[in-house]
Amino acid sequence: MTVLRLLILLTIFSSCAAQQARINGLSFVAARETIDETHTAPVVEIGANYTAIMPFGFIKNLAHPEIVHNTERQWFGETRAGAKQYINELRKQQIKIMIKPQIWVWRGEFTGNIKMTNETDWKTLEDSYSSFILEYAELAQETKAEILCIGTELENFVKERPEYWSNLIKKIKTIYKGKLTYAANWDEFKRTPFWSELDYIGVDAYFPVSDQQTPTVEDCKAGWQKHKSVIKALSETHNRPILFTEYGYRSMDYTGKEPWVSDHSLKSLNFEGQSNATQALFEEFWNEEWFAGGFIWKWFHAYDRVGGENDNQFTPQNKPVEEVIALFYKTN
Repeated sequence: MTVLRLLILLTIFSSCAAQQARINGLSFVAARETIDETHTAPVVEIGANYTAIMPFGFIKNLAHPEIVHNTERQWFGETRAGAKQYINELRKQQIKIMIKPQIWVWRGEFTGNIKMTNETDWKTLEDSYSSFILEYAELAQETKAEILCIGTELENFVKERPEYWSNLIKKIKTIYKGKLTYAANWDEFKRTPFWSELDYIGVDAYFPVSDQQTPTVEDCKAGWQKHKSVIKALSETHNRPILFTEYGYRSMDYTGKEPWVSDHSLKSLNFEGQSNATQALFEEFWNEEWFAGGFIWKWFHAYDRVGGENDNQFTPQNKPVEEVIALFYKTN
């Protein structure tokens, strides 16, 4: 993208920002240790105004009904105490917060496939999940977090137990008085049944947008059109803004083809494709009235030790795409 084009776009987005501040967010990865100003300063430097804080619960396998959470065996940042410490440090920098509790299935199995095989196990899972999420609803209220995400990519659980989820939302609202969302996977959000009960339609936005080895901005913008019309229609149906609870691209070849892939066996490096795909997403969504903003996936606390010229994973840190993000975030 030329400098002139960037300046023109940033002028447009500045005008839009005057009408409605966007959520310019980072997904702040939980770590083993506490954080301090040396870890929060880069969040400010890139122009973010929100971070997603992500405590974790763990399940042995896709059919196991018990969630282990908030234990001494977890990394500090994955626990309630760790989440609170992270929030307090980020608050010192005037960063707003979305608490986004997540589940990790052993060996990284996809959480959308969690499914019990009998009613007893479903009930156990429901009780366990309620314990998990209500603990963080209490933390969200205690810390006055602006947003609470009530789940991430749990399609089978939501599909099979809709009454449970409706009742859970009601319970959460008795504890937490802020805004609510749910992080639906990019191929799940159309079927999520409870959007009207929440404040944002949350989408983990790993939509396929280009089959090119090095996609251009124009390639990706064209690839967004079929998805964008569906996203906009859903926003209008439920009268709720869209929030990209996760978005981002790897710095590798074909980054727009299957953006959800996190396979570490893939070794290609392609920083241009990552920058172009991110630029296209900004151009397509950040000036839409029905779009609330999003959280880049993902941001590590130890800035100087991550990303860089040999990293082909999602983080934008120490890569050319970081400048693209900063230009939009600082202007919006």
